[in-house]
Amino acid sequence: MPAKRTGQKLLRFDRGLGRLIAGADEAGRGPLAGPLVVAGVLLDYDCLRDHRVRPLALLNDSKQVTEAVRDELYRAVISCAERVSVHVFPASVIDRDGLHKCNLKGLRDALWACQPADVSLVDGFKLGPTAPPHRAVVDGDTKSAAIAAASIVAKVTRDRYMRMADALYPGYGFASHVGYITPAHKQIVRERGPCEIHRRSWRSRAYISAAQEAELLAEAAG
Repeated sequence: MPAKRTGQKLLRFDRGLGRLIAGADEAGRGPLAGPLVVAGVLLDYDCLRDHRVRPLALLNDSKQVTEAVRDELYRAVISCAERVSVHVFPASVIDRDGLHKCNLKGLRDALWACQPADVSLVDGFKLGPTAPPHRAVVDGDTKSAAIAAASIVAKVTRDRYMRMADALYPGYGFASHVGYITPAHKQIVRERGPCEIHRRSWRSRAYISAAQEAELLAEAAG
């Protein structure tokens, strides 16, 4: 099935807000392993016309498009954006500072790196007074071109890192699941234990044995 040409709707949303639109989004809040990656993208709508805007026709939330389309959109965003900012929080920093705190810091830093902007948008989160003036847009990566572009940059950057990590930490399957919890990922962690890029603070049953998990389920059942 061909990808939906959703870009026009997202671009129209941003154009109604001003000329310079900054968007921020993250990838990697939910995985068991690997970094949190936060990206910011600044789009200049006075320059984003004709041949420069056509490659964004398929722009959408990174989770709504295939890997091949994401790679194509990544190149398009890097080519046409006025500014792109990427912030990476490794597992050790997430364990030390907490996932939510890292996420908010990354979103604030991503928006600051994309100033000056007429309007700054973020997917869902209010970032507090230390961030630039901004609007939190619920499901923003399906509404705003700038947020969706940041979503694409963050996701592609993180996936590429995890595929490189697969060579450094073979056997965990990072090239396929990119750190998210799958039955195979849980099994190998139980057998071998977590590696350096696993998040120790993540409270997951992936870190306990199958027998321990069965005991917990039995206790919960009563």
